[in-house]
Amino acid sequence: MSNDNHSSQKQFYIATANLLNFANPNRIYYENAPAYSTNEYEHKLRGITDLLSKAHADIIAVQEVWDSDALEALAMSLGFEHNHVVAPLASNHSTSLYTQGKGAQGTPAVGIISRFEQLECSLLEEIAPKAVIDIPDVGLYKRFNRPPLLLRVNAYGQPITIVTAHLKSKRASFLRDKSGNLLEDIDDPNIRVRAKLRSLCMRAAEAASIRMSIIERLHHTREPLILLGDMNDVTGSVTTQLMAETGEVSYDKSMRDVALFDAARIQSRYDWMREVAYTHIYQGMPEVIDQLFVSEEFLPDSKFSLGQVERVDYFNDHLKWDYADRVIDHGIIRAKIKLNS
Repeated sequence: MSNDNHSSQKQFYIATANLLNFANPNRIYYENAPAYSTNEYEHKLRGITDLLSKAHADIIAVQEVWDSDALEALAMSLGFEHNHVVAPLASNHSTSLYTQGKGAQGTPAVGIISRFEQLECSLLEEIAPKAVIDIPDVGLYKRFNRPPLLLRVNAYGQPITIVTAHLKSKRASFLRDKSGNLLEDIDDPNIRVRAKLRSLCMRAAEAASIRMSIIERLHHTREPLILLGDMNDVTGSVTTQLMAETGEVSYDKSMRDVALFDAARIQSRYDWMREVAYTHIYQGMPEVIDQLFVSEEFLPDSKFSLGQVERVDYFNDHLKWDYADRVIDHGIIRAKIKLNS
């Protein structure tokens, strides 16, 4: 569908995709991982372009980006422009206060590609004081490992806040020294439980902090917000619901003002799709750990409705390929959102 047609109908597609360590060629991103050769990089760029081109998205939230140059190359190959890319913590621009042009360091970053005019951009770097947790054997968790990105855009005259996040994984967080050497026996099942507890605590602190930022944004306003990204847990999990608080609405309708709603559950068409949806395969089991939530303004039955989620699609056929053939290891979620005329 052409952009002109989108504009006349005031509708847009928004998607989220984990790009699986998308980095510039010949650049070490993890010390224990080989850099991409030029051919490997080109193969990955072509493969991701092929997957994302099918989504026809106007806004794409991305995770696991190491270099803004790579993301800009992807954006250009999808028909966007350089200035449509926002990835402060993966910047290859020498003037960047975050990276000095070296791209992401230590851990990959999130980013957003958007056709729409950018009104505001910020990073959530600090964990909100009321969400800080004392992590077992580590101490107070005060900063996001991968800071979420907030971008406010102008979609056909309607300001919308987009927040993308990549929460701490379920992978066990073992204690290491400054050189990265293990300080624990990873084969001890009790140690492993404690290491997974650390990860859970970190993810919970991040989720709670995002929630507090969202409440601040949504409280007594009628401006919509979309939260999407790799949340590293299923839709109904404690940490994911900590961010959304959808369940609270059943008991207290006033909570609608600050709650978020799973786009797949409120879509006006193809509701059966969520029964066969998955975005990741974990230990052989398919699950939805990439999420797309919207605020009350996209509920068609709300008196404050400004539009609706018309449909949600999952692009996950590539997850059935052999692992070596996958350029990314997560599915892509895309929502079609139609604004009221």
